[in-house]
Amino acid sequence: MISFKVVIPARYGSTRLPGKPLREIAGKPMIQHVVERARTSAADEVVVATDDARILEVCAGLGVDALMTDKAHRSGTDRVAEVIARRDWGPDSILVNLQGDEPCMPAALLDQVASDLERLEGIGMATLAHPIRDGAILRDPHVVKVVTDAAGFALYFSRAPVPWHRDGFLEGHNLLPQPLAFLRHIGLYAYRAAFLERYVGWEASPLELVESLEQLRVLWHGERIHVGMAAEEPGPGVDTADDLARVGEFLRQGAMKVALG
Repeated sequence: MISFKVVIPARYGSTRLPGKPLREIAGKPMIQHVVERARTSAADEVVVATDDARILEVCAGLGVDALMTDKAHRSGTDRVAEVIARRDWGPDSILVNLQGDEPCMPAALLDQVASDLERLEGIGMATLAHPIRDGAILRDPHVVKVVTDAAGFALYFSRAPVPWHRDGFLEGHNLLPQPLAFLRHIGLYAYRAAFLERYVGWEASPLELVESLEQLRVLWHGERIHVGMAAEEPGPGVDTADDLARVGEFLRQGAMKVALG
């Protein structure tokens, strides 16, 4: 069986939604929902990496393993790397980075991305994608798109509609040009520990800064990212206050389906 660990970066000071990990959804703080998702995966350990004593205190009250990490970290990936160093996990350990604002991420996808990476010798990073079936989603800059090669490795990630279908997009409608497949990137990552330790030592790339997508640093430095096709589509994440109600309804509908069998 695959052996991996889940690290959940949870930062308090979100610009659009301060205190986001502690915002209540369906009667629980959001971080609790995320941890519960991770615990239903096949992970050996689940650790929350935070920058705030309030999140640490809530995790302690829930019996959740949590570490206070450096407030100066620029990204959740940096927090994951700090956890690796402090826990002294070996260089071949597989870590899944589950973002702390993804309370609807299916546990099966955590298992999938970890399994994908385990079978790929010499590859340090894997992620997932899902087909886009709506033209409005393709054009939404908040939705990250990915283009892959024939072997399933990332060529580029962008907030723009990529690849650009010259003739189809020039017509100016919201339909998806056919027969091209467009892929939405799912922000779930698996890393080998040794790779992540190298990654955090690299300078941020110009592409990364322009697109505000840190995975572009990997491609800029000549490394490869495998992109698996997600076995199922994840539910919504939380970026704004409006998302809290949307996620609450999604979770309620999911609970109703389970209850009805």
